[in-house]
Amino acid sequence: MENTDSVVRSIVNKFLQRSSFGKQKYGTDLDRKDLSTFDWINHAQEELMDAILYLEKLKQETQNKST
Repeated sequence: MENTDSVVRSIVNKFLQRSSFGKQKYGTDLDRKDLSTFDWINHAQEELMDAILYLEKLKQETQNKST
């Protein structure tokens, strides 16, 4: 990883931290076998819906600052 740029290193570190946090919080990781394909899709959809909400919030804040 030494040959990667700072942005890549930052993201890799965030993934590792997120993985550790999830393991501590939920007691499992993404290798778990108790979720169906539908469950995984549903989880991903919910996460993406949250991301859209965060982006909309930031857009509104940006618009409010420029007016």
